[in-house]
Amino acid sequence: MSELIHQLISNQAIKTPNATALLFKDDAYSYSDLQSHIETVAQGLVSLGLNPDDRVATYLPKLPETVFGLFGAANAGGVFVPVNPLLKPKQVAYILDDCDVKILITSAQRLQLLEETLPCCPNLETVIIVEDELPSLKNDNPPYQQLTWAEFKLKGNDHHQSHPRIDGDMTAILYTSGSTGNPKGVVLSHKNMATGAKSVASYLANTSNDKLLAALPFSFDYGLSQLTTAFSVGASVVLMDYLLPRDVIRAIQKYEITGLAAVPPLWNQLAQLEWPKEAAETLRYVTNSGGAMPQATTEKLRAELPNTQVFLMYGLTEAFRSTYLPPDQIDIRPTSMGKAIPNAQVLVVRPDGTECDPGEAGELVHRGSLVSMGYWNDTEKTAQRFKPSPSQLDGIPLTEIAVWSGDQVKKDEEGYLYFISRMDEMIKTSGYRVSPSEVEEAIYALDAIKEAAALGIPHPTLGQAILLIATLTDELSQQAIIKYCKKELPNFMVPHEVVFLDNMPHNQNGKIDRKLLSTEYNSLFQEVEA
Repeated sequence: MSELIHQLISNQAIKTPNATALLFKDDAYSYSDLQSHIETVAQGLVSLGLNPDDRVATYLPKLPETVFGLFGAANAGGVFVPVNPLLKPKQVAYILDDCDVKILITSAQRLQLLEETLPCCPNLETVIIVEDELPSLKNDNPPYQQLTWAEFKLKGNDHHQSHPRIDGDMTAILYTSGSTGNPKGVVLSHKNMATGAKSVASYLANTSNDKLLAALPFSFDYGLSQLTTAFSVGASVVLMDYLLPRDVIRAIQKYEITGLAAVPPLWNQLAQLEWPKEAAETLRYVTNSGGAMPQATTEKLRAELPNTQVFLMYGLTEAFRSTYLPPDQIDIRPTSMGKAIPNAQVLVVRPDGTECDPGEAGELVHRGSLVSMGYWNDTEKTAQRFKPSPSQLDGIPLTEIAVWSGDQVKKDEEGYLYFISRMDEMIKTSGYRVSPSEVEEAIYALDAIKEAAALGIPHPTLGQAILLIATLTDELSQQAIIKYCKKELPNFMVPHEVVFLDNMPHNQNGKIDRKLLSTEYNSLFQEVEA
């Protein structure tokens, strides 16, 4: 029988009540402690009038109360909505209004920032502050009630019954980073999340002895999965919000972390640093998702962490995680994104849905129990991404829905997959189709490159010209990069121009913000030619 997502914790609280579940700074919570806090939050939410499927948002950094709120909402029978703490008030208000959030858990300082935008959220009834003192607001009579954490916990002592749920019910809405237009809310069921947690834990070989560092935001499915994966096996999770990459290494050393998940921009920075012996000894594995890891970065990390397994992965918020490359395959096929994770099938198909031959580029399609429930309140965009499975049998009357990723990939003779590009990010120059990642992969071989993004920018004669945007760790000229590219790449892949930035812009999940860069430099070559 499939578990509900909060039962990952309650089951561990029965099996190993005294095992450490959560660490934050110098505080530690056992599975029994965590379960108790979650039940208190659940009962408090029901006492506030939470109905089945009502949305509860958290707008907080990584605090224990954030975790209590997320899993407490699920326990109560509601739906949790983790809002990225880096978002600004208007962006937060958009999410709260879009999915009709009924209860918001935040901090006093953050409520003061949100005060002027929250009237745009007519369904918001209650704001819970994680401190024990309410903030001073300009409006003495806001349209929602306010509760301190202490007042809220008192309501949790009333022992209200949580609403019954089944594994097919929704339990979370995760908003995508919204690089094109407003963010979309991906709806996840209990089954989506519990199945994903167990699938990942199986190929990472997680056990109760593991200690994972939660460095990514919980609004990002990859960040949230650090909690669910750990809880599925009774492991420990350390909560941290880092300012500098070196803070991550210090945390690994301090807490004896065994598993670390990060995205390519952070890995590029971590690979430049020296790792202390203690960190290298405890770190059993590292994982990458959220974009392709440059081969040069992988090699630097493996040199610093010779005893650490490196798992290269690929995922979709719409289907959580799709593929992984076993560590023993990195030397054999270092640029591969691997094969499907357990309990998922990944197909490479042509536009008509037929399967591609080895070496033939096609769209990645993901089918299985990890496929989410669609985009909240957006039928049109859901229909664009969630379509009938290409492997549907004629004899089955009900249509199976798969996620059509919009990513172009290819597979080799042994079935290993290789990422080419987002289909909407392919650069079309001089009659050729160029994958940005192929250009970036070549660039990252230069030691001075910290981060790089290759973009297709409108050009009056080429259709699109390749613009390379880079940040550096050492001196390197535009001419040196162009010369290197001419040596390593065919002429049509050589960047037309190179722009250096002091800092690369990133979206809320830590990925390079390509859409922002494309918009900023969209007219660059028109201006040059004019």
